[in-house]
Amino acid sequence: MNAESLRKVGAVLCCATLLFFGRESSGGEALAKSEWVYEGPDHKLVYKTTPAGDRIMDFSYAGYMGGGVALPSVAVKKTLAAPNGEDDTAAIQAAVDEVAKLPLTDVRGSGGGFRGAVLLGPGTFSCAGTINISASGVVLRGSGNGAKEGEKTTIKLIGKPHNAITVKGDAGGPPAPQQNAGGPPAPQTSIADTYVPSGANSLNMADVQGFSVGDWIAIKRPVTAAWLHFMQMDDMVRDGRAQTWIKVGNATTAERKIKAIEGKKITVDVPLSDSFDAKYLNPPGTVVEKVKPPALISQIGIENLHIESPPQAISHTQPHFTALRVNAQDAWVRDVVIDETMNSVGVNGRRITLENVAVNRKALHQGSSRPAEFAPNGSQVLLNKCTVHADNVWFVATGAGVSGPVVLLECTFTGKGRAESHQRWSTGMLYDNCKVPQGGIEFRNRGEMGSGHGWSMGWGVIWNCEAEDYIVQNPPGAMNWMIGCIGANKLAPRPFGKGPELPAGVIDSNGTKVGPGSLYRAQLKERLK
Repeated sequence: MNAESLRKVGAVLCCATLLFFGRESSGGEALAKSEWVYEGPDHKLVYKTTPAGDRIMDFSYAGYMGGGVALPSVAVKKTLAAPNGEDDTAAIQAAVDEVAKLPLTDVRGSGGGFRGAVLLGPGTFSCAGTINISASGVVLRGSGNGAKEGEKTTIKLIGKPHNAITVKGDAGGPPAPQQNAGGPPAPQTSIADTYVPSGANSLNMADVQGFSVGDWIAIKRPVTAAWLHFMQMDDMVRDGRAQTWIKVGNATTAERKIKAIEGKKITVDVPLSDSFDAKYLNPPGTVVEKVKPPALISQIGIENLHIESPPQAISHTQPHFTALRVNAQDAWVRDVVIDETMNSVGVNGRRITLENVAVNRKALHQGSSRPAEFAPNGSQVLLNKCTVHADNVWFVATGAGVSGPVVLLECTFTGKGRAESHQRWSTGMLYDNCKVPQGGIEFRNRGEMGSGHGWSMGWGVIWNCEAEDYIVQNPPGAMNWMIGCIGANKLAPRPFGKGPELPAGVIDSNGTKVGPGSLYRAQLKERLK
């Protein structure tokens, strides 16, 4: 069974267990109609566009295998029945390494195959070091996270602060130009369109010579002085020192795969999460280069575990215990409970699902700067039914230059904290049916906060969420949407600035939820028909 067949199977499974596409919410109340996305008479989604053609992007590509594929069940090949009563790091690592040496077996046409799962029996496994998964096709599975009595596998962090589980292969870093050693340079071209709208999946090139269907490309959007000035990000000063948002000469990069070529027009596999306005990007223009992406390990799973560290009533600037660092492709973390770590879960790579991952902290973080309990800094990342219970944290925070889609679906964050895009122009993020009863969600200009975080998000959507409040602002030349949400949007100036309150984003149907009940699910259902 190939990957496309898997997606169709996944669509059927999702229809039974995930998708909701009704005219009423799960609570039974009638839903309003958004002008930006709604179901037409033919039951297909209708999108409003700006005069330039920008629209809410299709977020359905977020998640394992590109969305719509059920998470697999992988056969156990190695079992550690019980902890040794001391430091179990070496024993667990040896089991992982043993499975990592097994041959890859294609399971259900998974697009990478599996070697097998390491199963940890019930009990508390003390670990003074990090467990590393560095080969494709390996799953680390516990016997339970404590939801059922007597079925709990705990990884207890002891010793000096460290990360519990790291998923990363030997290769890493940015994509490299695709070329043979000693051969000609990688094919490179530029965008010919004067404007490419956000949400588009096709664009016209100056030349397509050397490019083929199936090639990976890096779309490098240049940071120019003209764009910085347009974004009002070239005048930030804090404590008498100039702050740099993004350095002129850098670029924000989106990786995509070529799906079709027609003349000089290419169509990519995943819609673009940003717009490209030649007026502010020329010269030098947006470069499109054939690349060889990092050789990320794939088909990795972490399941049915409880991770705990000693309570950490300290600042996150001090050494501290963390839980998960995942840098992979087509990977997942599900049914994991995490207690007392800080900056708990960091994600890089692409096509990753976090499902039923809970972070709980009773120890209060110290200091005004906060840790980020979920940092979804990859592309096509889905957080489904994840939770945080903590005070004085960022429940969620993105880093710089993240190219979506990144989706948070039915997540709940309790305590005094915020979920936000954190810094330096990430694009394409969706909060869908999330709840933050004592805090809020933000897509905003963070100005001189940090070291010049500035505009943190463009083309982000908050859909049918409930929060105490929101700060949703429209960047110059871009939009952020708050649609069908319960809770008020607060106006705010640029932090530390003396200027007026910044323009609010697009606020549609505030106080009344809209249909479809879930934007991500509706888009997924439509794409997989």
